[in-house]
Amino acid sequence: MQTEVKIVRLLRNIYDPEIPVNIYDLGLIYEVNILDGGKVVILMTLTSPGCPMVDELVEEIHERVKELEEVNDVEVKLTFNPPWSKDMMTDDAKLELGFL
Repeated sequence: MQTEVKIVRLLRNIYDPEIPVNIYDLGLIYEVNILDGGKVVILMTLTSPGCPMVDELVEEIHERVKELEEVNDVEVKLTFNPPWSKDMMTDDAKLELGFL
């Protein structure tokens, strides 16, 4: 199985602390980049810039992805450009939250 597929599976098991949907389907993950040497760089956003759980969420992502054998280092970068909106959610997430 490809490393990116494994990472996405892991991210789909991490939930936003305020919304009962995983961070991947919620649209918080903008990019997953796998670099030479097993370094993974994840570009993500938050539903709001003032999220009080940001440190815990970033730490959980770091710890879970780092558990993969083929991953040697994990860097989680936060961005608010573009700002998150509910349009970034998958249809499954929208259905779960009653938007469909």
